[in-house]
Amino acid sequence: MKKYIVLLFLIVPGFLMAQKGTLQGLLVNAINNEPVPFANVLIYGTAIGSVSDLDGNFKFFGLEPGFVRVQVSSIGFETKVSDEIQVTNAKTRFIEIKVVESTTDLEEVTVKTSQFKRKEESPVSMRSIGIAEIEKNPGGNRDISKVIQSLPGVAGSVSFRNDIIVRGGGPSENRFYLDAVEIPNLNHFATQGASGGPVGMINVDFIRNVDFYSGAFPANRGNALSSVLDFQQIDGNKEKMKYRATIGASDLALTLDGPIGDKTSLVFSARRSYLQFLFQVIGLPFLPTYNDVQFKIKSHIDEKNEITFIGLGALDQFELNLKANETEEQRYILGYLPVNEQWNYTVGGIYKHYREKGYHTLVLSRNHLNNSAYKYLDNDETTPKIFDYKSDEVETKLRYENTMRTEKGFKINFGAGMEYAQYFNDTYQLRFVNNAPVAIDYETNLDLVKWSGFGQVSKGIFNQRLIVSLGLRMDANNYSSDMNNLFEQISPRLSLSYPIGDKWAANFNTGKFYQLPPYTTLGYGGQNGVLVNKDNGIKYIQSDHLVGGLEYLPNEKSKITLEGFYKKYNDYPFSVNDGVAISSKGSDFGTFGDEEVTPTGVGRSYGIELYMRHTSLFKFNTILSYTWVTSEFEDATGSYIPTAWDNKHLFNLTATRSFKNNWDFGFKYRFAAGAPYTPDDLVKSSYISAWDAQQRAYLDYSQFNSVRLNNFTQLDVRVDKSFYFDNWSFMVYLDIQNILGSKIDTPDILTVDTDVNGVKVIDNPGDPIADQRYKMRFIETNGQGTVLPTIGIMFEF
Repeated sequence: MKKYIVLLFLIVPGFLMAQKGTLQGLLVNAINNEPVPFANVLIYGTAIGSVSDLDGNFKFFGLEPGFVRVQVSSIGFETKVSDEIQVTNAKTRFIEIKVVESTTDLEEVTVKTSQFKRKEESPVSMRSIGIAEIEKNPGGNRDISKVIQSLPGVAGSVSFRNDIIVRGGGPSENRFYLDAVEIPNLNHFATQGASGGPVGMINVDFIRNVDFYSGAFPANRGNALSSVLDFQQIDGNKEKMKYRATIGASDLALTLDGPIGDKTSLVFSARRSYLQFLFQVIGLPFLPTYNDVQFKIKSHIDEKNEITFIGLGALDQFELNLKANETEEQRYILGYLPVNEQWNYTVGGIYKHYREKGYHTLVLSRNHLNNSAYKYLDNDETTPKIFDYKSDEVETKLRYENTMRTEKGFKINFGAGMEYAQYFNDTYQLRFVNNAPVAIDYETNLDLVKWSGFGQVSKGIFNQRLIVSLGLRMDANNYSSDMNNLFEQISPRLSLSYPIGDKWAANFNTGKFYQLPPYTTLGYGGQNGVLVNKDNGIKYIQSDHLVGGLEYLPNEKSKITLEGFYKKYNDYPFSVNDGVAISSKGSDFGTFGDEEVTPTGVGRSYGIELYMRHTSLFKFNTILSYTWVTSEFEDATGSYIPTAWDNKHLFNLTATRSFKNNWDFGFKYRFAAGAPYTPDDLVKSSYISAWDAQQRAYLDYSQFNSVRLNNFTQLDVRVDKSFYFDNWSFMVYLDIQNILGSKIDTPDILTVDTDVNGVKVIDNPGDPIADQRYKMRFIETNGQGTVLPTIGIMFEF
């Protein structure tokens, strides 16, 4: 095997030398979209330069293939370093760079060039992730959810899922935007009501840059408590249609981009997984299949008007492999896993009209999630179903924004939003409540209208020495009288940034944020179809944030930040049956929030984050992050207990480097202190009626998160090799996750004991049926984790 891998990388005739690349761009004023002529344009970090023409165009020829940034400087504008863009020989790369007019005289302040993005609204808790970090992240497999787990304050749940845990908040507390269009989730096989899943849904070929906010959310981004991910996509090629074919770690993909008119471009991709074939060969008891499509159409109507259409859709199918039942663990998994099918899509249009000192933005979108699952007892389809679930979530959204910069240096953004949501749920499920089996059988049809208003004003004062940003947001909906008053959900926020000398800055943010509980909670029908959570007074979840930190820029290649944060939660949904806030849930497959709750959960998380970034440390692009975090919620007695996200210590080190002849190497080391978990309730789980209702153990909530797993470490490495020929390129990578074979500590599995014929053993067959219990035993897991090598191949032509 090793011999073939080496051949794959090296057996290319020496006379096929690397070709050169071309980069073409356009410079425009960020506020009015007018071209910026006669600007100095450099390939950042080199002496390769050009000047924009009268229409703001520039072009570079003969560039070495790879990732580059463009630096722009012009009188009357702030110096700008662009996002990364990948240059290849296969096609001319296009980039549009928006530059901001300077509000400060050159004599008043010295502006230093930096590739590290800063925003007035979010001087803390915002990281910008470039395409190179995503493409070649070791262990990331071109999946953005895995990449951001290297950032400070971010933890994952388990190795086979993409849950995003930010500053001790649950995976349901994040929001995602794709070119200003909100998308409900990032992942295939998504947990309904939360955001996690095993595989990312966004094709990295589309991504130009990602802004990740772990706090200090702008006022125009609502309904989030822990994070906002804002994706900016590339525009289509303006020269001619080009193609990229990819064989990834788990799927096949084809991407095309190019012009479809004089002023319009298209980017389109389709992917299909081949995991189901691999899983069948290696004998796993489940067979997942996913498909997705993505597109972006952008049309420059004229200099002052542009319109963009984006789309993202997926079809996910999950079947059981009933032949894979040789081991006890396989039989246990087959016992509780349902058959599941899920599809979803988001389509949206973004219209922008530019004027002299600002622009209008109108965003209209629609998203739809369809989720269905069923389960038979012991997978015997001749018996009645013990679980049958069908659900739809449909949202139609309209948002208007007005953005402007005044001559006195004010940056102003304000707007409003309307949303019409439809939620359908048809559920039949056996549950074991109050020591008795209960059939949850209801149908919900919920129509919801939401409305919002927001505004934010930013200004540099004292000759730009102090940057102040003040924002306000209000949200409401017609679900109930507890939510229909805008003034009950007023969300103010304040950011401050003050430079200390040439290299230091002190930054601060505080704000009050609100999030609507998931539709699964709003539409839960209980035993008789009544919206019990509406009767219980469910309301918006509230979180108060306080963040402060120091930023140090030793030079243009490095950045160090130290931040402290405190988050206070109120009105969190609190499980009536389990006696805990549902904040620790949401990291399993299926659904989240579909249970009776009260709006009485109170919690907090706090910690310290260290972030160090150097783009050329011993020629390695290096990111180091450390987080100390405490996350806890009150139990029924009012005592604070840890949540499932109370890792305490998180450490990540990622380093990548380019070598001669288009070789790249990178590694990522991760450490996470042991997370809390809840032991199984042996007595409750052993009752026949209890076990048969869900085919797996029940947690002992009287010992909620009282035990901790062992610490977790993992080392991932990746090697890339690129070949550039005349008009086409070939890239291949070898990614090895967990190269040291570290084991992830997992609790032993509680299951029913069986006799030699596979029949479940009953401990007390002579007792009344309601009192009969299975004989239980534990399956020793001895930890999970193996070395996982994958090879990826990309052709561009």
